Amino acid sequence: MWFHRLGRVTTALLLSAQLAGCNAAPPAKDPLASNVPAVGSGSTRLATSLGGEQPSSEVLPIGSDDPVWGAATAPVTLVEFSDLQCPFCSRVQPTIKSLQSKYGPNQLRVVFKHDPLPFHEHARPAARVADAVFRQGGSAAFFAFLDLAFAEQLKLGDEALSAWVTRVGLDPKVVMQRAELPETNDKVARDIALSEKLGINGTPAFLINGASLTGAQPLESFTRIIDAELAAAAELARKGTPAEAVYKTRVAANYVAPKAEPERDEEPEQDLVVWKIPVTGAPSIGPSDALVTIVEFFDYQCPFCRRAEATMNDLLARYPKDVRLVLRQNPLPFHPRALPAANFALEARAQKGDAGFLEANRRLFEGKLDESDLLELGRELKLEPKRLKNALDNNTHAREIDADVDLASDFKAAGTPHFFINGLRLSGAQPLETFVSVVESQLKVAQALVAAGTPRAAVYDEIMKRAQDAEEPERKELPSPSADNPSRGPQSAPITIHEFADFQCPYCQRVEKTLRELDKEFPNKLRFIWHDYPLPFHKQARPAAIVAREARAQKGDAGFWKAHDLLFGSEEALSEEALNQFAVSLHLDQARLSAARSDGRFDAVLEKDRAMAEDAGIRGTPAFVINGYYLSGAQPLSAFKRLVRYALRHPKPASKPASAPAPSAPSPH
Repeated sequence: MWFHRLGRVTTALLLSAQLAGCNAAPPAKDPLASNVPAVGSGSTRLATSLGGEQPSSEVLPIGSDDPVWGAATAPVTLVEFSDLQCPFCSRVQPTIKSLQSKYGPNQLRVVFKHDPLPFHEHARPAARVADAVFRQGGSAAFFAFLDLAFAEQLKLGDEALSAWVTRVGLDPKVVMQRAELPETNDKVARDIALSEKLGINGTPAFLINGASLTGAQPLESFTRIIDAELAAAAELARKGTPAEAVYKTRVAANYVAPKAEPERDEEPEQDLVVWKIPVTGAPSIGPSDALVTIVEFFDYQCPFCRRAEATMNDLLARYPKDVRLVLRQNPLPFHPRALPAANFALEARAQKGDAGFLEANRRLFEGKLDESDLLELGRELKLEPKRLKNALDNNTHAREIDADVDLASDFKAAGTPHFFINGLRLSGAQPLETFVSVVESQLKVAQALVAAGTPRAAVYDEIMKRAQDAEEPERKELPSPSADNPSRGPQSAPITIHEFADFQCPYCQRVEKTLRELDKEFPNKLRFIWHDYPLPFHKQARPAAIVAREARAQKGDAGFWKAHDLLFGSEEALSEEALNQFAVSLHLDQARLSAARSDGRFDAVLEKDRAMAEDAGIRGTPAFVINGYYLSGAQPLSAFKRLVRYALRHPKPASKPASAPAPSAPSPH
């Protein structure tokens, strides 16, 4: 899912205490009221610039202190809970702008609420500044500021905030003063409290007339809900519901309250499994015959990893002969400088050995990761400049980084930092005392092995003999490929990818670009096999499948893939007129195509694909079975690459095809 998740138990307690204190006191007089100039004016009166009364709902309130785009009586209201440091929030911003353009202010009202996540150090200060911009300049200034913040998110910090305030035409000194007022902090806290009450546990999150949508979803996901709400609002208007009552009525119909979690009397169960984590080839700190080996998966841009770095140094100093730290990369995709930093560290190792890596590792955790910083650090470490620049630009250490990332995924080491202490899992930047407790218990286990005759240098390997390996990915068993299905790629390819898809499915369309990139990543190693799975609520999916199947019947697999590319490349709806135009551009025999549409000649193969999918437990599109391993949905390229690499590491005997492949130009029906 394309959004940030978090646990809020501690922050909820802190916020409730803070809110109780804020609400108990009477409203403070605005200390800036006498000296804040109005926007665009030379006067000295206060420019409150707050919005007017807005149609609201007790469940999902909208007040005059909320930034609003669009008319108060617009039939659809989109409430966004967002975090200015969240990369997924910035990613969805162009989609929100597209919605504003598509529907206009008379059909769509956009309301912004702050939900800064606690692990984003700049998010809450940025939220306060944004609220101050709204209070000083109104909604227009706020949304202009929001556009800048999301467009230049990597610059987020005090300097950037001040610059953005200036660029929207406000005085940064005045806005920064206002950002420190109790009213601003209280507004952000109330937004956070509301998000918790609504059961929102990540950003971005949206409530569209009360209907929930989470994450940086594609435009189609928003328009599907908005179009349905426009129809519902029109029906309410027809029945005489006033425009200002539509929002409250639709929220009451759509909103589903979160289920209360059952109370727990005990702490969550600890993972006591000893996991078989390999250490070969990875750089390490500490003696090779240490009795306790800590494997850390980390990310150079992660602030929690920086915090854990100090803890690891303290731990190594406390146990200089008994603890070894093995370092494995796991650059997270929403940290844009983590991957270049990982390449820097591994290039330093390639040029200067483990000593070079460890010095680079230490310096990288100082937090200066921009390209200019890395190039300057390379000069200080006397790395060969051209090789370093090549590594940073071209991800030359991708194979080693990908292997570490795959390992983290295999053992469900989600997030960073993530540790395995002699195979025991410990997640997060825990305090030193927590590590000491686990290390002490593992020292006793190791010392018992040594007393029984195991050499110190063999202790970790001995523990791993009884450790549990990672679970393999989910499997789906399919029949052997047959001549009924279009395919592309070498028949001798070590990887076979079965794709179940629907030509009207927007997610199937989106994933095609990913599949082309995947094919480039693994040249001559992939064979793709197509399975039609037109979903019943996509009325044009089956007619489109018949056009593609007839293209194959007339022109072989090459004809099918041309039709496939045309159907998925279209930005228009797959109307009958569009399908006919595709058939013409493919130079298909129109009489044969017309017969294929009416005589049911492809019913059997389409039914066979449907039955195959449902027998395997596949219920949606797109879905993929990669050498027997299952991947569901329009996943990112990294998910496909990981599964292909896993399949290459775990080869299985090639299955024999059920029959010969389809000829390139079969005889007419």
